[in-house]
Amino acid sequence: MKNFLIRNLQAIMTGLPGAAARHAGPDIRVRDGVIAAIGKLDALPGEEVLEAGDCVAYPAWVNTHHHLFQSLLKGDPLGINATLTPWLAATPYRYRARFDAELFRLAARIGMVELLRSGCGTIADHNYLYYPGMPFDTSEILFEEAERLGLRFVLCRGTATRTRQLEADLPSALRPETLDGFLADMERLARRFHDPSPAALRRVVMAPTTPLYSAAPEELREIAVAAREMGLRLHSHLSETVGYQDSAQAMHGCTPVEFCERIGWLGPDVWFAHLVKLDEAEIALLGRTGTGIAHCPQSNGRLGSGIAPIRALEAAGVPVSIGVDGAASNEAADMISETHAAWLMQRARRGQEATPAWRGGHFEGGADEATVEDVVRWGSSGGARVLGLGALDGLQVGQQADIALYRLDDPRYFGLHDPAIGPVASGGRPFLKALWVGGRAVVRDDAIPDLDLAELGSQARRAVAQMLAGN
Repeated sequence: MKNFLIRNLQAIMTGLPGAAARHAGPDIRVRDGVIAAIGKLDALPGEEVLEAGDCVAYPAWVNTHHHLFQSLLKGDPLGINATLTPWLAATPYRYRARFDAELFRLAARIGMVELLRSGCGTIADHNYLYYPGMPFDTSEILFEEAERLGLRFVLCRGTATRTRQLEADLPSALRPETLDGFLADMERLARRFHDPSPAALRRVVMAPTTPLYSAAPEELREIAVAAREMGLRLHSHLSETVGYQDSAQAMHGCTPVEFCERIGWLGPDVWFAHLVKLDEAEIALLGRTGTGIAHCPQSNGRLGSGIAPIRALEAAGVPVSIGVDGAASNEAADMISETHAAWLMQRARRGQEATPAWRGGHFEGGADEATVEDVVRWGSSGGARVLGLGALDGLQVGQQADIALYRLDDPRYFGLHDPAIGPVASGGRPFLKALWVGGRAVVRDDAIPDLDLAELGSQARRAVAQMLAGN
């Protein structure tokens, strides 16, 4: 692994809290894949020097919730205007049975490439494409594709031991697994792929699709116990819509978060995607237990689910991270689009609460609800915290060199008084001059080595045509 010096940066966003959110730099030294120094630095003998006077540096993004197989399901007309439950039936469940090994691999590659080009170095994929007698191994494919591209990859191995009514009449690819079968496969995956080290390139997580619908309470308790015995984290969807609230009350006489507490599914080794619909007691309970969130603002907006109360959650003690969710409910499944949306939506949520002074209001809007620095922290070191990757705690000495360099050469960035905020505040996809994961360059001059983007696009178009022909 090369030692190198990134020199003369315009700005450095660290992903750290408070006054440490920015570093004056202007240089970053990397030795053996680790950040060795940040400041005004002279090149050492034999050290590769990268001139970056036209760039800003960010920590590589950490995406904590995705469904990579959905990368071939963008913009499905039957689901584009549907809310969560009808959308599930219209798009991901309808197409699920059509994925063979080749289509699954292509979808995973497209999703990973899209994320890489946004400056993302770590992906946690909530893959729930499993069923008894499956003729190909989706777990194996995901790890292979991530390794090929040089990504850190966390497999959140989904399962369902029972199905909802909306799935009942759908193909065999939706048959539920047995608990014993799931746990046996988790043991296999943990032995083969799980690295508990803080700088791991591979991790495995137990991740039933949703606690309320995917397994019986006693099975979920057993899964939680097994995960902790194996040293694995837990992940799932929760409280994405009011439907979760209604179901929890009807099935268990409590809120969704209270149900998770009963079955042992809260704690610092657990994080949930979405958490849009919560009451104050649930927020407090999540905070007390240190349970994390993967905030997915674009998918929540696209499905009309709402905007998660991120500020209240963080104030209560909830670790906050950002995930893009699946491309079937987010047609721009990359971390630049997601963080831009997170920045705007938290402000809009707060602003929506403003009322006129004559009606008792005391503020005009919510522009102070989320800063760019907040969003960078949530999308980088926040994600590392949720995933337990302690060696990815932002751009600081001693941490892994997971670094994205953005060159702001598009007109949307011209005229910026503060270039540091450009990638998040201005949106769009900046030119990615370089992306390193553990000091290894995985993107150079906006190109991924040995990847033909035009050919990948052609393969995607053929795959979509093939899937549509089956309608």
